[in-house]
Amino acid sequence: MEFSVVYFPEKEVASFEKRDMTVSLHPDQLLIKTDYDLISAGTELANFHALPNTGTVGNNFPYYPGYSASGHVIQTGSAVKKYSVGDKVVVSWAGHRSLIITGENVNVFPVPEGFDMKIAAAAHLCSFPLLAIRKLQIQLGEACLVAGQGLLGILAGQLARIAGAYPVIVSDCSPQRRELALKLGTDFALDPTEPDYIQRILKLTGGKGPETVVEVTGNINALLQCLECVADNGRISLLGCTRISDQTVDFYKYVHRKGGSLIGTHTFARPKNDRTNWGWSEFDDYETFFKLVNSGRLNVDSIISKIASPEDAKTVYEKIGMLSDPPLGILLDWTNIK
Repeated sequence: MEFSVVYFPEKEVASFEKRDMTVSLHPDQLLIKTDYDLISAGTELANFHALPNTGTVGNNFPYYPGYSASGHVIQTGSAVKKYSVGDKVVVSWAGHRSLIITGENVNVFPVPEGFDMKIAAAAHLCSFPLLAIRKLQIQLGEACLVAGQGLLGILAGQLARIAGAYPVIVSDCSPQRRELALKLGTDFALDPTEPDYIQRILKLTGGKGPETVVEVTGNINALLQCLECVADNGRISLLGCTRISDQTVDFYKYVHRKGGSLIGTHTFARPKNDRTNWGWSEFDDYETFFKLVNSGRLNVDSIISKIASPEDAKTVYEKIGMLSDPPLGILLDWTNIK
């Protein structure tokens, strides 16, 4: 059977290829035709450029990016019970490809009836900021700073507001992203390059700083700003991947002395569908995602800025890979691709 795939054959090169595959499903497996998948610019471009602490460091190519997709079941194994041909699903960690084989209990979750499959493609990605907000355990009326307004940051700001934070303050260097955050309901949007940035945060929080912070940029300088302004006994959720540690952190001054907490919120730090060691699983967050979008509380449409054909992957990645401010969300449309 023919299928198509997008991958990085070498550093800073993206390719679209058609290949052949033999489909021989295990009894518990599904064959899924991808409808849409979402490019996660931060993670994928880090691997595109072979940055430290990525899957491509040390010239480890080829690399297959892509981890948040939607599609429909076209074939089932003999023992599959949860899904039938035609069922709509979201799929994680499958790469950018037209056909996906996965176990029925592994990286797949049902999409509610009538849900937009373009938006469904963001379900797995949205589970990341959901985890970050859950781990902060925001109390009603606590201030929350979200540093960075890329895909995850825009979602985290909305989720902090839903969780009862006030005020919700976001920061980003891009005026367009700050404007979007305000339109989506954030209370204040600041430029972190302004000389009075820290002072403005303190003023907006009554002089004590925000009790909760979501650091989304993955930039060590942004983390240092968060450490400086967070309230005593405050919590900082490390949502962005701080891959490059090129600055010294004074842990005594900013963590130990202030009684602060640094919380790792990488998606692998939680169970997929088992609550034994943590109260909320990845699958729980998919369900929450669908509820919040369907209720109108969470706006995902605004993060999708472009829909592209996978056949144009080379141009798409080379363009966004060289931009300092890439488009927020780019969907790959696989509906007409075998």
